[in-house]
Amino acid sequence: MADKKGKQSLEIQLDSDVAQGLYANLAVVNHTDAELTLDFIYVQPQEMRGKVRSRIIVSPRHAKRLLHALQENLDRYEKTFGEIPLEIRREPPEVGPYH
Repeated sequence: MADKKGKQSLEIQLDSDVAQGLYANLAVVNHTDAELTLDFIYVQPQEMRGKVRSRIIVSPRHAKRLLHALQENLDRYEKTFGEIPLEIRREPPEVGPYH
């Protein structure tokens, strides 16, 4: 399909189980020279145990586009709802090996 300017449009399908989404309260990012791996983790409150809910692997170029898209959306969010406060952590929690 093409619109009036000759650009192609992308049709995206969203399965109902994926549309429900998953909640994560921790993300761990690792990289090689060719890709970045983002692990989205849910850590139970008051426990030092978490479970990876989703792993997304992207190219460095796509990761940079994602970074810009997140920044743009956070800027718009803060303009509407106010600044998002960040808690200051001296050190991030240590993430052990996955089981």
